[in-house]
Amino acid sequence: MAYDFYVRSKQDLIDAVGEYGIVPYFSTSIPGFSLEEHCPPAILFNDTEENTWEWKGPVIQATGCAYGKFFEKKAAYVRKDLFLDLANYRRDGYDFDARYDDGLARFQDKQLFDLINASAPVLSRVLRQSGGYAYSGRWQKTEGKKGFDASITRLQEQCYVIISNFVYTLDKNGNRRGWGVAEYSTPEKFMGTDFSDRVYQRSPEESRERLMEHLRGLFPGASEKDLKRFLK
Repeated sequence: MAYDFYVRSKQDLIDAVGEYGIVPYFSTSIPGFSLEEHCPPAILFNDTEENTWEWKGPVIQATGCAYGKFFEKKAAYVRKDLFLDLANYRRDGYDFDARYDDGLARFQDKQLFDLINASAPVLSRVLRQSGGYAYSGRWQKTEGKKGFDASITRLQEQCYVIISNFVYTLDKNGNRRGWGVAEYSTPEKFMGTDFSDRVYQRSPEESRERLMEHLRGLFPGASEKDLKRFLK
């Protein structure tokens, strides 16, 4: 099943996630392995609601996939069945508390994870406020702790946190204003028992090999070294 599709509509993207299982948003170290390279530049970003950026939330909701910075610090859609293996491999069989207790997670990451786990789904701006993090945006700037972006990225890479939706603010006429705000959750809360009852059923090594086999099918010409580097 070679990685071969072209996205012109939201339904095309939904179909691509379902068929190919892993769809990184921006270009990766493997040529051709991204949405960016499989859609017209005009719909990657534009001033209307008909573009891939605006479709992120609806695609997550329609497919039930995981979305987050899982590969090379870049966001990707990952189908449910593949995310089970990705999470098992990246977590190395640990739930977050066990990882922290064994000294394998940072205290600042635990603080942020606990905030998300207690209130998911939760908007990024709410997380920053409740956690006392500094924030600098178009409409607001606040002082506070640094390190939010680094921690939230690590939690996504380790597959303890995902983006479950993008939420828009509305103007007085009910029209959407600005970019969607990321809403964070845990896979356990977003996917429920379909995830929590199955994520640790295999060994991390078996999950890694299953993912490698999937990548080999998508990119039969890629080297083992390149696929391993992407998956790392």
